[in-house]
Amino acid sequence: MDDGAKRARRRGRRSPLASVALVLTGLLITGGAYALMTAASPAQASVDMSSQQTIDQGRKLFASNCATCHGMALTGSPTGPSLIGVGAAAVDFQVGTGRMPLANSAPQAPVKPKVFTDQQTLAMAAYVASVSPGPAIPKASQLALTGDATKGAELFRINCAMCHNVAGAGGALTQGKYAPNLMDTAPVHIYEAMLTGPQNMPVFNDDNISPQEKQDIITALKTQNQESGVGGFELGSIGPVAEGLFLWIFGVGAIIAFTVWLTAKAN
Repeated sequence: MDDGAKRARRRGRRSPLASVALVLTGLLITGGAYALMTAASPAQASVDMSSQQTIDQGRKLFASNCATCHGMALTGSPTGPSLIGVGAAAVDFQVGTGRMPLANSAPQAPVKPKVFTDQQTLAMAAYVASVSPGPAIPKASQLALTGDATKGAELFRINCAMCHNVAGAGGALTQGKYAPNLMDTAPVHIYEAMLTGPQNMPVFNDDNISPQEKQDIITALKTQNQESGVGGFELGSIGPVAEGLFLWIFGVGAIIAFTVWLTAKAN
């Protein structure tokens, strides 16, 4: 083989770096395509809650994880309340926020990491709703943040702020119970809480607060969460009374201490 042929062969050989780049490009394209497919198919959209297969799956999950306290007939027991009439929304709220299954006895079920997947949660919700219908899980159109934030903020102040704080930061109640912080709560769980009234919360059915007004409240909360504070330290958004007390104790206290220091220095 002459020198010209050897040079031509060397020119046609692919560099090792080109192979690496080709593999990385393939991985990026595959990963991007997978992300788009999964984003277009959320768990709730992929579960047909009316199908017998979904209900049967939910019945098996319920029997092995929930029936000990709530009973297979949903009538409850000394260790768990009845689920008759709670509907799919209550199951999705309690299980979807990790409150259930209850880890230990306490005045209130706390939010914790979820035990079940979204699909399993919806299957159990479908089973409970099949035994005893109740409030349904809200539709995606009811959760869009397109409501009237101004009206929603007014409704929240009238109906919710006395427990959850005007900023939705939560607050203490009696007997070791509390109104949870709503800042990081998903819109679907805020809506379901209004529908079902978990813990000490009253039920706000569609006759008390209409679906549009619920959407307004959620829009107001999420709009408020997205806005940055413009008044300095937010102090955890604990409200004007607590913030005023903080200013009185530390602000006025600092002025008094400075005055005493000046007087002592003058003498």
